[in-house]
Formats: sequence, structure tokens, C-alpha cells
Amino acid sequence: FSLLLLNLEEYYFEQHTANHIQHRGSINERKIRGSLKICSKSVIFEPDAISQPIMKIPLRDCIKIGKHGENAANRYPAKAKCAGISLIFSQYVCNLVSFFLEALSYTIIIFEGQNVTRHVLFQSLSLQLYTCNRLGRQELVIYFPFLILTNNFFFLQKPVVHITLQDIRRIYKRRHGLMPLGLEVFCTEDDLCSDIYLKFYEPQDRDDIYFYIATYLEHHVAEHTAESYTLQWQRGHISNYQYLLHLNNLADRSCNDLSQYPVFPWIISDYFSPNLDLSNPGTFRDLSRPVGALNKERLERLLTRYQEMPEPKFMYGSHYSSPGYVLFYLVRIAPEYMLCLQNGRFDNADRMFNSIAETWKNCLDGATDFKELIPEFYGDDVSFLVNSLKLDLGKRQGGQIVDDVELPLWASSPEDFLQKSKDALESSYVSEHLHEWIDLIFGYKQKGSDAVGAHNVFHPLTYEGGVDLNSIEDPDEKVAMLTQILEFGQTPKQLFVTPHPQKITSNFKIMSQTSSYNAAIADSPASPGEESFEDLTEESKTLAWNNITKLQLHEQYKIHKEAVTGIAVSCNGSSVFTTSQDSTLKMFSKESKMLQRSVSFSNMALSSCLLLPGDATVISSSWDNNVYFYSIAFGRRQDTLMGHDDAVSQICWHDNRLYSASWDSTVKVWSGVPPEMPGTRRHQFDLLAELEHDVSVNTISLNAASTLLASGTKEGTVTIWDLTTATFLHQIPCHSGAVCATAFSPDSRHILSTGADGCLNVIDVQTGMRISSMASDKAQRCFIWDGNSVLSGSESGELLVWDLLGAKVSERIQGHSGAVTCIWMNEQCSSVITGGEDRQIIFWKLQY
Repeated sequence: FSLLLLNLEEYYFEQHTANHIQHRGSINERKIRGSLKICSKSVIFEPDAISQPIMKIPLRDCIKIGKHGENAANRYPAKAKCAGISLIFSQYVCNLVSFFLEALSYTIIIFEGQNVTRHVLFQSLSLQLYTCNRLGRQELVIYFPFLILTNNFFFLQKPVVHITLQDIRRIYKRRHGLMPLGLEVFCTEDDLCSDIYLKFYEPQDRDDIYFYIATYLEHHVAEHTAESYTLQWQRGHISNYQYLLHLNNLADRSCNDLSQYPVFPWIISDYFSPNLDLSNPGTFRDLSRPVGALNKERLERLLTRYQEMPEPKFMYGSHYSSPGYVLFYLVRIAPEYMLCLQNGRFDNADRMFNSIAETWKNCLDGATDFKELIPEFYGDDVSFLVNSLKLDLGKRQGGQIVDDVELPLWASSPEDFLQKSKDALESSYVSEHLHEWIDLIFGYKQKGSDAVGAHNVFHPLTYEGGVDLNSIEDPDEKVAMLTQILEFGQTPKQLFVTPHPQKITSNFKIMSQTSSYNAAIADSPASPGEESFEDLTEESKTLAWNNITKLQLHEQYKIHKEAVTGIAVSCNGSSVFTTSQDSTLKMFSKESKMLQRSVSFSNMALSSCLLLPGDATVISSSWDNNVYFYSIAFGRRQDTLMGHDDAVSQICWHDNRLYSASWDSTVKVWSGVPPEMPGTRRHQFDLLAELEHDVSVNTISLNAASTLLASGTKEGTVTIWDLTTATFLHQIPCHSGAVCATAFSPDSRHILSTGADGCLNVIDVQTGMRISSMASDKAQRCFIWDGNSVLSGSESGELLVWDLLGAKVSERIQGHSGAVTCIWMNEQCSSVITGGEDRQIIFWKLQY
């Protein structure tokens, strides 16, 4: 017995041990022991002996149901210790292995139950269901299986499922029939095989159970966001196959729901050559187009129909993923599912999954065939390609018997076919273009005008929100609508609303909105030919970041009267310059451990400082709207730039250009030609560009080539600017509070931002998409990072080491007694200095 034997929206209630008595009272009387299943639209008898067929009696075909002995056709009284019930019906279904339908006329079937006490309930429920089915009534007073949750166990009755809460590793809310009714419970880490899939009838019930389970679980693995997986995939820490599995999972696709089975792309387009050349781009399918748009002639016909169609318009009446398509591929390992879907019969032999090449050709040319693939095509199990069960799948018109799937010429065996398919999925070409397919299936080209432009519009009922089933009052219409949703395909939940970033590969080539951006990437330390995504080729840097969790406090000095706001260090590391809210610039000697100079430019706080090349001049920014230049050799203020109408929050310098951010809502770019002789007045400043914002700018950072600038505002927005054109590429609302700090990764492909809301966000520079977000209970005021790991200074005074790819805090290191306000690391990543609200600077030592 399987729930596959039930009709759509038919419910299984209970079972009773029973005997099916044939030819009662005659010399041929026969008693078959088994169990009787009571369902909302049928009664099913399952014999204990597997040699006997299962019988399914539709209640609508019953002529009469009653106690044994009431029927005129039966003259034999029931046994004293048994409870009998008789059914008179016109037809039943037996031998459900092949779903053979046998029509009978007014046949009497007598079931003899062994439990007299429960017989009254059994008869009452059966009579109620029989009456409702005979009269065509849809409003049934029915009960569903109980779900019992304790502080240790998870029980589901009928049939009994018993799960220890400590064994649960993952739980996911799911859509079912495009409604938030599903819950999937995993007791392993295998994303392809869960233990139980539950469908609820009220979203609130589902949400309550999810909350209770998540609350009780100590080892529950929190749901990752699509963005967090994107960062891992983009940097090569998970494969293309793993990433697609994660996206399917997050988009509510599950192997336990045939109507929302994981969808994978056709990758290879050459199934006829004797050899497969994965170095040839022509071998691959165009991943920027849906299957329906791959054939230009077919697409033109579809577009003509689309233009003539009344609203709501759609280009494709059939979907790229549906139960029928999934079972088309899996018929050899799950024949019972196809038999259930197709009323007990296999499909026509010529329409079966006979050949890889034929299937691909039909997807290219067929008028209504636009299906994609399933994960099995890129897995290790070849059983779906081999008729190991020796199923009778029919004979084709040409006389060929349908057996194993015919493979392409370039595949020597099913194992070889899967291996080459996996190699194709992980190839450089696919890695460079997979984001285009993700945009179609899970991304911004899934809906709206972008979908229309990409020729990616399906029937309205395949999209979430296409119909409100709860608003349909007619039960027949509701079931018909639900049937269409479940059987004709469902578009995955949309995961991305902006263009998906490209994967970083060894031959990665950025395509961007502006040519100058391309130049920016090309000029950055990460050249396209380098294979390391970190682009940190020096062994000392890699070693330092691998051991960053072993950072230990070495020395600390209280040299200011207020919070430290900036740190700059001379090239030889001997002199440390700091600014503070106490309005002073101080010079501290690391060798003598003595304060050597203290300079005050005004009575207002200084916000940041930096050293110009050559270590001759220190620049500091102030809340008095000015930028000050201090000559170290001559010990005096050398120059003042009165460049803003409000406090200057941060400054950067590169290649004789000064970048200043201000609370007056601007970032200004100045040419800063130094004087001919050090110590003489003055710098010549010309305003080259003014980057305007809507609100105060708190922080800025430059990429390695100083062609891109990231600015963060007090309202939480991060803006990426193209400095060659003084225009912005992206504006990203990242934080619910002010942005504390921003910085580009060494390869210039990502920006990390921290905010007053405690979040760390990673932004893809190419697309402006936020591809990772992590939260902490305290704001992270400052940080340094290498692209994978982050060392941040917290509001709590701790230094936190973050593993961005693992989405976790690796280490907490206690340092300051107040918030950490600024952090500095030398180029070799061997020395770290922090400043804090406790007025101290701390020197940290890295332990190897």
C-alpha cells in the first residue's frame, strides 16, 4: 500500500485488520487475511500475501454499504465474534502493479473485521464517506493525522513516524501548490534525501511547528541565505553542482515533491559527435536563453502567437519542470510514480525516455517541449539510465523494445556519460556563464519586463501569486486548479532581484556597465590570468591570515584624552601617528615607547590621518571642515585645505590625489601637487570631482588601482563610484543604521561594509548585488580583510575574526575596555595596531 494509490486531495484516515471472504457459505469459501484502508474517496484492501492483488473500491461506485447480514444477497449470519461489513459495487481496481481495471456488476464483497469494539466507528466513518461520495458532496467532516511535538520527540500518526529532535539537522519551510504549506525535516546533512516532508492545511500551523522545532533544537543548522552560498560559489569553495543544489533548496525545490523537483540546466548541445570537446564553446548550450528560445525559428512562431494573444500573455504553455518531465527521466527507477500519474499505464513507447540525443533534439524543435534536466544527470547513480528492473516499457514503431537509455556516441557507458556531464557542468565555459541561467530560473529575469525581454514568460498559473486558491469557492474548480498547478509545473521561488554575479575563474573577464570599470579590474592586483581568488601571492600574507585567530595583545599605551580616531605608521614601522577626538595629532615611537610629539590644529576633533609617500607629511581630517597637512621634518603645520561645509569624516590619498568625505553629503576629489621642497608652502589643490550624496558621508575607501571608490552614508547606503567618469555604478541600501566602514577586497571584486546595525555585508562590485550578510550583537566599527577572513573591531572592545565563507565568527579576542574605533595592519600582514574609545593604542603580535 502506498499513498500513490490515492487520488489528488484524497485522504487516508485509518486501517483495520480484516478478512476478505470470498464465496461465503459455499464449498469454495475462501478467507484472505489483510488490512482494510479507509480513505476519503475509496476503500482499499491490502492482502498480507504479496501474491494477492491490492483491491481499490471507489466509494462513488458503491451501490450499498452496510453491516454484514443486511444485504438480501447474503443469507449467512455474521460470526458472533467478528464484525462484518458488506459492499455492493459496480467496479473495482485490482492488481495495482499494472493498474488493471476490472468491471463487475452488482458484486458483493464481505469484509470481516477482527475488532468488534472498533467496528462501530469503522462503519460510521465508512457510511459517512460513502454517502458523501454518492451524493457528490465535497464538504466532509474529516480528521487528519496527529502531529505531536514534545521536548524530546517528534511524532506523526497514521502511519507512525518517530523522530528524535536531536537527530534533526535542518528544517525548511516549503511551498506546496504555490502556497506556504510545506515543511521539510532533514535528519542528515544530505540535501538530496530528507526524512520527512509534511503538508499542512494552514500556513500558521506550519509556521508554529517550524518555530517550536527550531526553538528546541540545540544543533539546528540555521538556514543560509542564497547570498551566502553565492560568495562561496563565486570564490570556488563550492562547485557549480553544489551551488545549484543549494539554490534549488532555497527556492523550495525538493526531491520529496515531484511538482517542485530540483531543476538543472541542459549544458551540452552536442550529442552526435564521436568525441566531446569541452574546450570548444560550440559544444555548449547558450545559457543566457531559456530552452524555448534556443531555436530561432521556433521562437519566432512562439513570439507571433504571443503578440496575438490576449492578456494574460505567455510564450510557453508548458513548463521546464513538472512531475511528468521528472518521471519521464526517472521511469526506470520509479515506475509506480508514472503509473500513478498516468492512471495505471506507461506512456506511449515512442514518447518514453529512449535516447539522450532524441530528448535534446525534441527540446530544441518540439512545439511544446521546453524541459530542462534534473540533478541525476550530474550525479553518480546511473540507475535512471538502465532498465535494471526489466520493466515492460513497450515497443516503438520501428520495432525496438524500450530498454536502457541510448547514450551519445561520445559516451562509452552510463558511468562515462555521467562523468563527462559532470565535467561539462564544472567546465570553465559553464562557470563563466552559469550566472546567466540562474538569472532566468531563480533571478531577475524570472518575472516582469526582464522576463519578457529574455523570452522567459510561462503560463500565469506557474508563478506564485498567479491564483488565490482560498478565494475559489467551487470545490470542483478548486481541485481542477490545484491539479493544474501541481501537474503542469511551478516556477521556483525568486531568489535574486538584481543580476547575478559571475563566478571568479582562472580566465575570468569582467563585463561591466562602463569600459572604465573593466580597466579598473584589469589594473587591480588581480590580473585575469591569476588563478588565486585572493591574489595574495606572498607566503607571509597567506600564513598571517591563516593564523589570524592566534592574535595576542603585546603592548598597550594610553596616549590620548579622548577616543582614538585614526592610525598611520611610517614605512619602517618605527613611528605611529594617531588622531583623536581630543583634537590632537600625536607621534609615538615604537622603539623608545615614548610619545614624541603632540600637535593641535583646532579645538575640534580630528577624524582620521594618513602618511603621504616618503613619510615626510601627515594629513589629518577634522570636524572643523578642514584637512591639515603636517610636516614631520619641520614639526609644523604645512598647509590647510578648507574644502567642505561640514565635518570631514575620512580622507584617502593615492597618486597625488586626495579624496575627502564629509558630513556635508559630498566626497571631493582633489589634485594635490606637493611643494617642490619638503616643508615649504604650499600644496596646490584643484577640485577634480564632487560626488554628491543625499545625506552625510561617514566613510570612504579606494580599490587597489584607485579607479573605484566606495562611500558609506549615515543612512546605511553604500555607493560604488567610477572615478574615471565621476559617476556611480551602484547604490546599495546595506544597513538599517549608519555605515561604519567600507573596504575593497584585494582583488577589487568585492566590497565589505559594516554598520551600526551590527551587520557585515559583502557586495559584488560587478553587479552591485549583496552576496553575503552576517550579523553580530554589537556594531563592528572598523575592520581589515583579505577577501575571505575579516578582523573587525567591535563596539564591545573585542576583536572578532570572521570566516565569511563559513558564515561564522571564528574567534573573539578581548582587547579594549571600550569600542574599537580604528585598526591598522602593515602590508606584510605581520603587525596589527588598534585604537579605541578607552584612549589606548594596542600593539598586537601574531603567534605562529
